[in-house]
Amino acid sequence: MPSPYRAIFAAPGSKAFSAAGFLGRMPLSMMGIGIVTMISQLTGRYGLAGALSATVAMAAAAIGPQISRLVDRHGQAKVLRPATLVAVAAATGLIVCAQAGAPDWTLFVFAAGAGCVPSVGSMVRARWAAIYRGSPRDLHTAYAWESIVDETCFIFGPIVAIGLSTAWFPAAGPALAGAFLLVGVFWLTTQHATEPVPAAREDHTRGSAMSSRGLQVLVVTFVATGAIFGSVDVVSVAFAEEEGHKAAASLVLAVYALGSCVAGLVFGLLHLKGAPERRWLVGVCAMAVSMIPLQLVGNLWLLAAALFVAGLAIAPTMVTTMALVASHIPSTKLTEGMTWVSTGLAVGVALGSAAAGAAVDAWGAETAYGVSGVAGAVAAVVAFLGYRRLRQPAPTQEVQRVDERDQHGERDASVA
Repeated sequence: MPSPYRAIFAAPGSKAFSAAGFLGRMPLSMMGIGIVTMISQLTGRYGLAGALSATVAMAAAAIGPQISRLVDRHGQAKVLRPATLVAVAAATGLIVCAQAGAPDWTLFVFAAGAGCVPSVGSMVRARWAAIYRGSPRDLHTAYAWESIVDETCFIFGPIVAIGLSTAWFPAAGPALAGAFLLVGVFWLTTQHATEPVPAAREDHTRGSAMSSRGLQVLVVTFVATGAIFGSVDVVSVAFAEEEGHKAAASLVLAVYALGSCVAGLVFGLLHLKGAPERRWLVGVCAMAVSMIPLQLVGNLWLLAAALFVAGLAIAPTMVTTMALVASHIPSTKLTEGMTWVSTGLAVGVALGSAAAGAAVDAWGAETAYGVSGVAGAVAAVVAFLGYRRLRQPAPTQEVQRVDERDQHGERDASVA
């Protein structure tokens, strides 16, 4: 492992919580595709399968930030364990009802409950932030490492979920995803030494992290970015099917994630200078431009090459985004802020998947890559329009407290 990565893992407990976070994040790439595979095998209804997968994603988008807000207030162990038990119990109910041929409404109820899954990636990044808050260089490398972990999950997760559900039994994919979540979260929450200390109650009285204008820009941009990912996934599967090699879709998409993984590994080694918001803007625009070659691919080999190149822009942009989140919200709301970015991404994936599916039905797979191109263009436009907000970082928590004391003093003086 290159020396900057060895350096960050010198911190006591860092290897253990990063490993636990890897297990806890596997469901991120396994649960949705596992549900689609399971339902389609049991019922042959792809429409129902897609709707249930979207229900899980949208429920997670709605519930996730609230879970993270409670984590910032009460700590990871107290909140993550009950939330995980609810999510696993709901996923189990979904599996049982699907296999028993229960009415569709029961499947949707349990799918919504499965959305109670916590944002494990945000929890791990919050631990890195607590360790290296005073060392931007090390924190940059830590965030790069976690982006590599994310992409590793997306390389292997779908392959494992689809492979088990087709080769073993239909529910094997989502069942294993639930097991990964349970083991990962409970292992993570036993590691109290690296758990961020919950903030005092008065630090949570200023509302949600989304009141930050900078965070609003990041989240809206990532809705469009998520639409890129969701549409690329759906259209690539359809394109591979049109080419007569549907099974190759998982390998093509793994190449997409591999490109991001390679870029993240290199990005973490760099000692970058200059404004992070400028790097972020360049990264978003690079993702948008990388969608153009997809409109021209004519076979799976060209598609794989184009997606590898497109993936190179993902991890560096994600790393920079997390750094910007930390600079625009107080540390007492860091977990919530990171989860809002993940939420925007999840909402975008759901919207992009739906739009891409409709485009494939109407015009065919190759033309449907236009949805990815439009999503990239929207992300770039939002990034340009919000760039000025990102150039004005929020004051630190300590400065906010001083300002509040000054304001109280002025009010007391005026009363006197």
